[in-house]
Amino acid sequence: MMKSGIVLLAVAMSAPACAEPVADFYRGKTITMLVASGVGGGYDTYARVFARHAVKFIPGNPNIVAKNMPAAGGLAAASTLYNNADKDALTIAALSNVSTLDPLFGNPGARYDPRRFGWIGSIGKLQNVCATWHTSPVKTIQDARQRSVIVAGAGASSNTAVVPRIVNELLGTRFKVVAGYDPAGGLTMAVENGEAEGICGLSWSTMKASRPDWIAGRKLNVILQVSMEKLPELKDVPSALDLVTDPARKRVLELILIRQETGRPFVTSPGSPPDRLAALRAAFDATMKDPEFLADAERNQMEIEPLTGAGIDAFLAKAYASPADVVAQAAALVGPAAEAKQP
Repeated sequence: MMKSGIVLLAVAMSAPACAEPVADFYRGKTITMLVASGVGGGYDTYARVFARHAVKFIPGNPNIVAKNMPAAGGLAAASTLYNNADKDALTIAALSNVSTLDPLFGNPGARYDPRRFGWIGSIGKLQNVCATWHTSPVKTIQDARQRSVIVAGAGASSNTAVVPRIVNELLGTRFKVVAGYDPAGGLTMAVENGEAEGICGLSWSTMKASRPDWIAGRKLNVILQVSMEKLPELKDVPSALDLVTDPARKRVLELILIRQETGRPFVTSPGSPPDRLAALRAAFDATMKDPEFLADAERNQMEIEPLTGAGIDAFLAKAYASPADVVAQAAALVGPAAEAKQP
């Protein structure tokens, strides 16, 4: 008993000592936060609100300065963090959810191995929807099977370009993507200006955060949910997963949708010191419970459904262990070769 008590005392005494070097390192420094989207979009809003409050919980209370890197559908931020950032946990990134599986699906722009990143946590899931403008005659998923529907898209690897291809292949819809719009304000502006009839693949939380007037004014026909689980507030909107009846195809869609579960992830460079990664993870977890953060999130209409860094690691391990045939079929739908199939 005495020996065990000594051991416990030693562990208890060592905990503050372990935390102190992290505080000493971060004190007076600035963390650069790469944001894989343009200024003013949903990802940007989530990232900046998080940064405002997370500094309170990072030992040493460093500053966090955001740097937007929307190029290549957000993959530029992931590649920069992986290949160019110092391995000191002074650079973090708010990545797009597609960044987690794009290397698995063969995207040549994804020059990194996501399993080597230091995943900090994710603020919430991404429940993507397909929606048309309120003046559109396309008001149901069945309508979208009957006629071509022009939807605004960002980069070729973005959700707004990939999701329509998936839905077209699996559900027989006729979405036609016009890509190249700014992922922040350009997508929504295209719909308001009549350049596009809708958007397919933007998350419901992004729409609520970036264009609350659309929701309040009932300016959208939400015709499909593309996510693992249905949103309670859209209970009457059909789910793509429920509409895919073939078991083999459903497994493919489930693999693709793992990206949605990782949602809005934060990450630091691979090889960062374990004690600093642990401190960033602890700061993330504390921020998710912070009343001031939660109040700020509510003001910005953010949906908070956090996933820990360890939880992201577990999802990645599951996805990258998928059977080769399932990966190949998923890649055929979302990988670079799938772009040629876009009607």
